[in-house]
Amino acid sequence: MKEIKILYLYPDILELYGDYGNIQVLKYRIESRGYSVIIDTYSIGDDSPDFNSYDIIFAGGGADNEQNILASDLIKYKDNIKNAVENGVFFLLICGAYQLFGKYYKDVDGNIIPGLEIFDYYTEANPDRKNRCIGNIVIEVNLNNFKTNVIGFENHGGQTYNISSPFGKVLFGNGNKFKDSEEGYFENNVIATYLHGPLLSKNPELVDYIIKYCLDRKYNEDISLVSLNDEFENMCRKQLLNRFLNNIT
Repeated sequence: MKEIKILYLYPDILELYGDYGNIQVLKYRIESRGYSVIIDTYSIGDDSPDFNSYDIIFAGGGADNEQNILASDLIKYKDNIKNAVENGVFFLLICGAYQLFGKYYKDVDGNIIPGLEIFDYYTEANPDRKNRCIGNIVIEVNLNNFKTNVIGFENHGGQTYNISSPFGKVLFGNGNKFKDSEEGYFENNVIATYLHGPLLSKNPELVDYIIKYCLDRKYNEDISLVSLNDEFENMCRKQLLNRFLNNIT
């Protein structure tokens, strides 16, 4: 039986706004196609993981304090992580994890949290703690020449700069910075984004993009995923898109 191996990083530290739901959705949609899924976790004090032995690496969101706690631990794996990215392992990074994969994160007090420097972007917190990018957000993304709208929820004071390849075009909400036209960072095997929600529960097409990518890469096949009944999910998406996008039309 074909399988997908998932590594969930710091589930006890990075888990804001239901980010664990992304793991649950991946598991459900993988197993619903008849494939098996293995989910391992890693946090501070655990045995060192081999990032290249996994198909998907997932890390969720955390506030400044949480990022400070784990940054020195995560940086121990910088070379292993960079090698895994280069080898095509899929990375799904939400909010705080998104920031930590860049050059650095500068918090509201001016303290610098060094990033992994896997990517060239960097993040600086808005000095006004009360002024945040917060609320529902819709972005238009292009997945292998297939355009779709991705829905999520953002809540971040950090403003991310120097994005060379954004995840999507902002249709509603803020994005990488206040009133930005772009959101997140994207490569074929990397999605780094501020979208919570959890992200994958609201966007089944995005989940299936990740699953197909991982299966094709692992088994060197152009696998066609069995269609699932997404009628309920699509009804919810239609309601949300109508509500959010009609606010600006």
